[in-house]
Amino acid sequence: MAGERVRWGVLATGGIAASFTADLLDMPDAEVVAVASRTEAGAKAFAERFGIGRAYGDWASLAADEDVDVVYVATPHAAHRRAAGLCLGAGRPVLVEKAFTLNAPEAVELVALARARGLFLMEAMWMYCNPLIRRLKGLVDDGAIGTVRAVHADFGIDGSFPATHRLRDPAQGGGALLDLGVYPVSFAQLFLGEPAGVSAAATLSPEGVDLQTGMVLSYDSGALAVLHCAVNAHTPVVASVTGSEGRVEIPGGFFYPERFVLHRDGKEPREFVTDPADGPRDTFRHEAAEVMRCLRAGAVESPLVPLDGSLAVMRTLDAVRERTGVRYPGERV
Repeated sequence: MAGERVRWGVLATGGIAASFTADLLDMPDAEVVAVASRTEAGAKAFAERFGIGRAYGDWASLAADEDVDVVYVATPHAAHRRAAGLCLGAGRPVLVEKAFTLNAPEAVELVALARARGLFLMEAMWMYCNPLIRRLKGLVDDGAIGTVRAVHADFGIDGSFPATHRLRDPAQGGGALLDLGVYPVSFAQLFLGEPAGVSAAATLSPEGVDLQTGMVLSYDSGALAVLHCAVNAHTPVVASVTGSEGRVEIPGGFFYPERFVLHRDGKEPREFVTDPADGPRDTFRHEAAEVMRCLRAGAVESPLVPLDGSLAVMRTLDAVRERTGVRYPGERV
């Protein structure tokens, strides 16, 4: 596949699928050849909007399409395991939206299937592929702030969502944690790994999903991560990483940052900003480029978004839900 255009299939037709598809169409080495939805009408409307050649009213037809090199799964969380598993079972590599699955047991099944089939699989944690986040990670790994002692991160929106909305529907994996909390948790684990202990409290909706959740992750090193997510409160969406010799602060929109500031003891603050050549801060192109790089190299997972890391994040999210009493219908835990 080296040097060739990568042919994408898109499974689902919601807002995130539209944004991702629009970015793919701006990439000269990518081509969107097929889309699938639960209905033929929905798939055809999406295909007409983006100039896609084939539209399927069922997922299996997309999974069976031999002209598709990789499938992007953008369904609600509760369908990730089934949709991605269908594609992997048909021999298609998969990029699946975050949160990776509904829970850790489903994630284990999905990873086991991909590894057994020798197929590429990656969680769509675009934050990990962001060039400025990668720069930050490199600085911290190189000891720029000494030993990491604490991570703080929040992601909250005030949507005033009605009870019928996806984010309040337990059957679709609703609530703040899987949609928004996955970012602070993934950010913390990027620097500290999987925690030894998890504490959490949440405000639940009448439907039983979390409207907001506060988390404290503890580590054997003595480090702590203090995290928050919400769908009923617009938070600053900031993050920081504090070490024994300094700290890094990321202002609003930490998961797709425009800049960050490095503070080191006894030195003037140093600001790092997005390179204009990297494109707009809200682009999915870095994530798509990483998938295509891996496919051309014959890799079955990405070093930027490793499967073991996605499994660890899902275990943490499960531990949070266990402590806050959030359970989704039909999940096997």
